[in-house]
Amino acid sequence: MPKHILIPTDGSETAQKGVDYGLALARDLGAKVTVVTATDPYPMPVLALGAGWIPSEEEMNDYNAAQKAAADKLLRAVKEAADKLGVHAASVHVADIRPADAILETARARGAQLIVMASHGRRGVSRLVLGSQAAEVVALADVPVLVVK
Repeated sequence: MPKHILIPTDGSETAQKGVDYGLALARDLGAKVTVVTATDPYPMPVLALGAGWIPSEEEMNDYNAAQKAAADKLLRAVKEAADKLGVHAASVHVADIRPADAILETARARGAQLIVMASHGRRGVSRLVLGSQAAEVVALADVPVLVVK
């Protein structure tokens, strides 16, 4: 039985299903939890770069501060939910990285034995066009991944 579960979230309704399931599973198994959220780098439109536009330091700082504030709020809410269930939960915000990479790196660094995450369950062309963080994590993780739909 896993004693350390990693639960990724982006704050969406879909991700919340994975959070709820992961926290309940951790409670039932007596496992500790690490909750991870990732924030994207500053969006740089390709056309703007070609035109010589570069965001100011102030714009970058404002963007990063807003991303951190949103991540902190999200992680605080999950921590409160974990506390209500009696689950020991640590939280990690990984900035400037793709979500799948943040999940995989955090699982390795923190020694998670299981990843519990939600998926939109897209298939076919929509999955190819939109990508799938869950599919990438399942394919590349060193530990089991439980996908909640």
